[in-house]
Amino acid sequence: MNLLKSNLLALALTCLVFTSCSKEDTVEVEAAKYDIDLALAQKNDAIMSSEILRLVNDHRTSIGLTALKLDSQYASAFAVDHTDYMIDKGQINHDNFGYRSEGIKFHDNAKVVGENVAYGYNTAEDVVNAWLKSPGHKAIIEGNYTHTGFGVMKCPKGRTYFTQLFYRK
Repeated sequence: MNLLKSNLLALALTCLVFTSCSKEDTVEVEAAKYDIDLALAQKNDAIMSSEILRLVNDHRTSIGLTALKLDSQYASAFAVDHTDYMIDKGQINHDNFGYRSEGIKFHDNAKVVGENVAYGYNTAEDVVNAWLKSPGHKAIIEGNYTHTGFGVMKCPKGRTYFTQLFYRK
């Protein structure tokens, strides 16, 4: 009986050794989990996003906060991906925010991530003013963030959808 237990224990340990993951395997799995096509960021309306960033940074600096730096890679790719999703759904939402947040944390070493969304505004000034009038959106704009990314796009009906992601490294 002891020999049987001994053999089973040895077999179990052998299985553990052969099936354990290395740190590199874990990193590869995490990278694949949060993989996103960086080319998505090119679908963003860079002109309107630049104006939104200027207005947001003007507001932040007017109250003593630091200006946000544009992340035109991962944060913008995740923002465009979400804007595409909202356009497909025909409504604004924060669906799957946790995924975007974790993806930015993984790729950009972010500590904290926030998000503002909107649709139907025709100018950067209109959307920023609307966000600043909303306590929740204003709190994100005035949050302890260092970087931002955008997904600003028109749907086929001509309505503009907005996703602005914020994060702090």
